[in-house]
Amino acid sequence: MTDIAPPPATDAQTGSYHYQLIARALAAIDAGGPDLTLEALAAHMGMSAAHFQRVFSQWVGVSPKRYQQYLTLDHARRLLAARHSTLETSLTVGLSGGGRLHDLFLRWEAMTPGEYAQGGAGLTLRWGWFPSPFGPALVMGTDRGICGIGFAAEFGPDWTMEDLRRRWPKAQYVEDANFLRPWVEAALGAGSAPLVLIGAPFQIKVWEALLAIPAGHVTTYSDLARHIGHPTAVRAVGTAVGRNPISLLIPCHRALRKSGGLGGYHWGLPVKRAILAWESARHEAQEVFLSES
Repeated sequence: MTDIAPPPATDAQTGSYHYQLIARALAAIDAGGPDLTLEALAAHMGMSAAHFQRVFSQWVGVSPKRYQQYLTLDHARRLLAARHSTLETSLTVGLSGGGRLHDLFLRWEAMTPGEYAQGGAGLTLRWGWFPSPFGPALVMGTDRGICGIGFAAEFGPDWTMEDLRRRWPKAQYVEDANFLRPWVEAALGAGSAPLVLIGAPFQIKVWEALLAIPAGHVTTYSDLARHIGHPTAVRAVGTAVGRNPISLLIPCHRALRKSGGLGGYHWGLPVKRAILAWESARHEAQEVFLSES
């Protein structure tokens, strides 16, 4: 099997210094909990408190303390209460358009059931490791677009690679980060990246529904089940959400329990909590900017 460990970090491979720094900072905030002070965090990052806060706020859009507040379970409950819009409402009022953090989904396509049933036979899937705010991200794609994103922060690169490869066991895998890089940079920025959904018909219905949820909003598994016409299939919907292969871009992290609990997350609950916090912080900053414009 091809060596699957992430390559050594270099400027060319991992992007700017600040990008790497913020990724480390988000992980430190998540691990440190609500009692972590700005001074202790800045010292951990090897920076003065003032400089670190300035860099962090410029990149994330809010202060480190504000971001910490978004990492709590209480935030998930408040988000569900204040910004829980059913998928039907989102579609009706157009929330699935420009209000999303990643307006990526104007171009996406799904493989046919026959193609899915072949287990990736005949497909060449290119893969590469990329930095993300949530740790190393393994990205896979066909010649038509991104078909897989997995995060290695919780379970490691070997597990992440094996997890994605098991989804398409008959495909040919070729390491080619340069081919994927333009799509990845667009996806993590504000651009548009093509997506290819490879799954069973029921799974694709659920993933299509997830694409309708705007950034800064969440839904519940029962809402998803109702939206796709299977109101009693909440458990099956939850399984399909968990099998979403394109993490972050198909926003399975926006599906919560009715109680406001986070539920599960395939790549680890700390990653889900960090993504929700990151999105909420950036969404709030965007709303403030627009209200002041």
